[in-house]
Amino acid sequence: MSDFFMNTYHRLSPVFSEGKGSWLTDTQGRKFLDFTSGIAVNCLGHGYAPLVEALSRQASRLIHTSNYFQSDIASAFAEHLVRACSGAGMEKVFLANSGAEANEGACKIARKYSFKKYGEGRHRIVTLKGSFHGRTITTLAATGQDKFHTNFGPFTEGFAYIPGGDSAALDNALDNSVCALLMEVIQGESGILPQSEAFVQEAARLCAGRDILLIIDEIQSGVGRTGTFLACEGYGIKPDLVTLAKGLAGGVPIGAVLAGEKTAGVFESGDHGSTFGGNALAAAGGLVVLDTVSRKEFLDEIRGKGDRILSILKSWNHPKILGLRGRGLMTGIDLSVEAWPLLEAAIARASGTRNGLLMLSAGPKTLRLLPPYTISAGEIDEGIAMLREVLDTEE
Repeated sequence: MSDFFMNTYHRLSPVFSEGKGSWLTDTQGRKFLDFTSGIAVNCLGHGYAPLVEALSRQASRLIHTSNYFQSDIASAFAEHLVRACSGAGMEKVFLANSGAEANEGACKIARKYSFKKYGEGRHRIVTLKGSFHGRTITTLAATGQDKFHTNFGPFTEGFAYIPGGDSAALDNALDNSVCALLMEVIQGESGILPQSEAFVQEAARLCAGRDILLIIDEIQSGVGRTGTFLACEGYGIKPDLVTLAKGLAGGVPIGAVLAGEKTAGVFESGDHGSTFGGNALAAAGGLVVLDTVSRKEFLDEIRGKGDRILSILKSWNHPKILGLRGRGLMTGIDLSVEAWPLLEAAIARASGTRNGLLMLSAGPKTLRLLPPYTISAGEIDEGIAMLREVLDTEE
């Protein structure tokens, strides 16, 4: 491992040099089945031929221009993305580089919308406890987890947190000082925790009735991860703003703020910007992802693969598994033991002809599985068998 990085990550041992499909190879030649997808980023796996070809072709033509101009590839991507999200009522998009940037942009839209319509004093944004919205000072303020706040205050003011699923607390919190509700319909970093349909629909109703903007953070759950293009589509709602990132360009950094009818015209020239947002390379990757993932039959496959994972895990009735949650290829496994030693053991099994398994944790005793959409049934079975071995042998 390099000694030149800042010590910001609790890194696991492999140093990767190559990836193909659902597999990564490290510098020692060991092979690992990837149930992480780079934390939901490499949604089409590693070395996906159409993506590689599109990026190579675009790199030879045009990589970057200033946003004082448009590029043909970014324009095509923006149109395709808005159309993919039209079922949720989206009409316009701002392109950025990350999920944190996307959430910052959405917060700015919400505050400007409210200020222009109602004046000062209506700028607060409500989020849910257990949420995760990014690591900038503002998106940390939006994140409803104390562990992320230590040592970094003071934060951007104007955020409040309520428990997910508590409609009474939501009703009480959405007063005339609030401009927006920012929420994940499935909280990824907290352990793949879905909000109930009743709570999400009540939130949409309350926001609409009080002209409070509803922002849905789809950074981890969007772009097909749950088996619908947007997770919120599965809840039957049409938010005012949606944020996307992670898998949207298949591994190239990207972020997006999508706006519905109320919010599509809020930003004006000079209000917001991003040097690299709408980068031609990211747009080229994004078009490949959209062409693949927005197809109904592909989304059906994602749901089927997720059902396969849950079915196998449930069939074990394993004493160390206390709870299972999942939608599509987004699975949370609550354990009676610490998760991190299992991640290390799944890696350590890679030796000789034996392969390793890459997984994620989401809290001290929860495993998180986010395999690529292109994973095969045989690879699912192989990975779950490796997980079973680790569960059976680790204390």
